[in-house]
Amino acid sequence: MNAIFSRGPLLGLRLLLAVLCSVGLMVVDRYTERSTQLRSFLTSAVSPLFYVASLPETLLSGATEQFMSHQRLLDENARLKETLLRQNGQLQLLGYLQQENTKLRALLGSAPLTDGQRLVAEILAVYSHPFSHQVVLNKGKNDGVTEHQPLIDEKGVVGQIVSVGPTSSRALLISDNTHAISVRAERTGIRTVAEGLGQWDLLRVIHLPQSADIRVGDRLLTSGLDGLFPEGYPVAEVSRVQQDESQPFMTVYAKPYAQLDRIRHVLLLWPGARLEDVMDAGEPN
Repeated sequence: MNAIFSRGPLLGLRLLLAVLCSVGLMVVDRYTERSTQLRSFLTSAVSPLFYVASLPETLLSGATEQFMSHQRLLDENARLKETLLRQNGQLQLLGYLQQENTKLRALLGSAPLTDGQRLVAEILAVYSHPFSHQVVLNKGKNDGVTEHQPLIDEKGVVGQIVSVGPTSSRALLISDNTHAISVRAERTGIRTVAEGLGQWDLLRVIHLPQSADIRVGDRLLTSGLDGLFPEGYPVAEVSRVQQDESQPFMTVYAKPYAQLDRIRHVLLLWPGARLEDVMDAGEPN
């Protein structure tokens, strides 16, 4: 009769056998090529199990990402509807103001100002130099782009064209440390110059005497005196004013309205173009 609880080999013997087997497998793995084939075979055999084991996580991740994408689309759609509603209201007001402006100019006997041609361009590349803020656009000489042409986005002035190729062009942003633009304070009408500092979110306003009436929050608009940028476009908002009576000029900094470090599309302006010329250029021959 067999015993109910049979005693196996001693623990020491089991350990010795395990060590010998391990050493033997390492020797076989080191000096033979069959072990490589065996591992490859075993890996191929169990790979379906890995796919099956990771399937629930993959499905859950995909469902979560799809839900988040759907929610982002809903939020973006709501924001776009709100933006469209606001812009429609602004367009209605703009139409009324344009009519009133036309009537006033007719009363004054002055010639009406004509709209300039506009062209949307996309940013193709950004220069990586830490202080040279330049971008490459997908519009060039074939599209009518010229040097020193002003650029704006939906919030304010972006920069100007400095080099033009057949199908692309290079633009200098207002934050570049070599760029300067003539501006005026909307509240007081003071005219001055805003220059770039090599920082995306900061401009320096120069040549303002200590007695100048300038405050934090003042809007700086293009003055039109530089002959490049049309008058009245938003440039920056005064963010800091420092006064030192021992210095002839105060130190003023401003934050650009345009988000220069994340722009994707810009609008190129032809301030001198006549409206009828633009309409003729858009008609097919």
